Amino acid sequence: MAEAERIIGTPDTPDDDHQQTAAAGAAVGAQAAGASGEAGTDDATGRQTARKPGRGRRIAVLFSVAAFAYALDLISKMLVVARLEGRAPIRVVGDLLELHVIRNPGAAFSFGAAFTVIFSLIAAIVIVVIIRLARKLYSFPWAIALGLLLGGALGNLTDRIFRAPGVFEGAVVDFIAPKGFAVFNLADSAIVCGGILIVVLSFYGLDPDGTVHKD
Repeated sequence: MAEAERIIGTPDTPDDDHQQTAAAGAAVGAQAAGASGEAGTDDATGRQTARKPGRGRRIAVLFSVAAFAYALDLISKMLVVARLEGRAPIRVVGDLLELHVIRNPGAAFSFGAAFTVIFSLIAAIVIVVIIRLARKLYSFPWAIALGLLLGGALGNLTDRIFRAPGVFEGAVVDFIAPKGFAVFNLADSAIVCGGILIVVLSFYGLDPDGTVHKD
């Protein structure tokens, strides 16, 4: 009798069948979630929650725009310092626009010349804040705006660190001189354009995370 039971085997109980089916279903669900990469798990409820796609692309746009703005500003300053500094202004559009190299210890458009160190620290803080904000970035327009701000801040901060008279006290190179207006550079232009775009996006209720709110 014992030998017969050994050969035939003990049949599975209903509870065993249920446990095996549940385990198999959990394994299939885990594999499907891992393959799709589009769902997460709520720790409190165990329910599947959708993730927003595209953050990686938005971050890539942000840093690409920042790198382009920074490179353009850096190259333009190197050229004007090497070829135009110490020389008479060059007219570009009659009396309306000239290239005139000056060293500016202040903020954008020559404001606040007595607070060079403070402006350097503010620029460094802005850079850190933008990099931290990138973790929650899902908006393409916000990626462009923050990229312009980041590139411009890096451009002027580079001058303040590496140019005379010293670290965090360096004078920024300005060379774009419209008639009746302050002399500025491409980093200043990037910062202003990025700021204007942020104001427009905020006016229309678009947040960096891609959501739209209406007041």
